[in-house]
Amino acid sequence: MTAMRQSFVKCLSPVGFHRMSYVEWGEPRSPRVLICVHGLTRCGRDFDYLAQVLVADFPDYRVVCPDVVGRGQSDWLRVPAYYAIPQYAADMATLLARLDVETVDWLGTSMGGMIGMALAAQAETPIQRLILNDVGPVIGADAVARIGEYLATPPDFASIEEAEAYIRLVAAPFGKLTDGQWRHLTERVVKSGPNGRIFLRYDPGIAAPFKAALAEQGEAGKDVELWPLYDMIRCPTLVVRGETSDLLSRQTVVAMRERGPRARSVEIPDVGHAPMFMDEHQVAVVREFLR
Repeated sequence: MTAMRQSFVKCLSPVGFHRMSYVEWGEPRSPRVLICVHGLTRCGRDFDYLAQVLVADFPDYRVVCPDVVGRGQSDWLRVPAYYAIPQYAADMATLLARLDVETVDWLGTSMGGMIGMALAAQAETPIQRLILNDVGPVIGADAVARIGEYLATPPDFASIEEAEAYIRLVAAPFGKLTDGQWRHLTERVVKSGPNGRIFLRYDPGIAAPFKAALAEQGEAGKDVELWPLYDMIRCPTLVVRGETSDLLSRQTVVAMRERGPRARSVEIPDVGHAPMFMDEHQVAVVREFLR
């Protein structure tokens, strides 16, 4: 079993420094790096299984999984208004400087994929291969509404069992996971608080800029479209879609194959938003693209 290493890097926002946590697997000095970035309220430990398999298959690889600021082991921002893609992208640029590599491959789930698109679209981007996990340049309105319902008012729990029941409910689209996998996905996004209560490990302040950013894109109930960003991407791109996803439609995937980087595509059966790469079939999709 490959040992995991946890580190922190100091990043800068307009209101000061904050620490971003990341875990790292594989050869510490390898120049061949895969960055895996999680979804809106998740954390880098979602990729534990994927990372361990990949560094066993590719001994010269490093897999680096950050906790985006406001989530996991990372600090919370003093001003929630900065919870947005420009800040996340700047933090990732700081992480890349810490890793001391010229190029990386990128796998992003949902929000992590949007950060990846933002970086991959830039001139002289360090991203040489991009995997978009159940996200693209059109964000489905139904998914936005579903996510917004639970984002701003996270509950607390009397026990880890209560917390797991909640995670199983809101994350049901992840698909058919084992009891052990559900417990892993729960334990990594909760923390103990006052009076023995258990709390979700993300800043509720991320809700306001999330809603504001979506409102800028158009009227409530409309899909969010980011085609100009996607069309600027030039690196080889793979889009992975959950078969029943409400965030990424088949129609959008077809268009992604025909414009911009002309992405390859794979659909994962019996999964919605989003595949978690916790079984061999899903990992094989990533392995083959990186190979």
